[in-house]
Amino acid sequence: MKALSWWLILLGLLRLASVWFGFFDIWALRRAVFAQTDMTEVHGRTFGVWTLLTCTLCFLCAFNLDDKPIYLATFLSFVYALGHFLTEYLVYGTMTIANLSTVGFFAGTSIIWMGLHWNAHQKTSLKQL
Repeated sequence: MKALSWWLILLGLLRLASVWFGFFDIWALRRAVFAQTDMTEVHGRTFGVWTLLTCTLCFLCAFNLDDKPIYLATFLSFVYALGHFLTEYLVYGTMTIANLSTVGFFAGTSIIWMGLHWNAHQKTSLKQL
């Protein structure tokens, strides 16, 4: 199993922990992720479902790195998440820089690593032609 697969499994597990907070511990989610917001239980459950979807993508991609549609969907989930949290920080002010840094580390590392893997995989595919 490639290192990228292990990374995606780790992120899937971390995201799975976030699902718990979204459904069952909204107050911890509010304190840990969102700074100055009136997050309701509905917001928490929405966050939980969204995170569960991205968790599922991480696991699917980890075991199917050569499946282009799953790979692209997983890659884009990191791009969308980073964009969402950047917007929350820069536009709405609902995140602290510390929380954004954590999200940025995991999403940014994943975006770069998956981009490099995609490019290496494409070059290998072209050489086989």
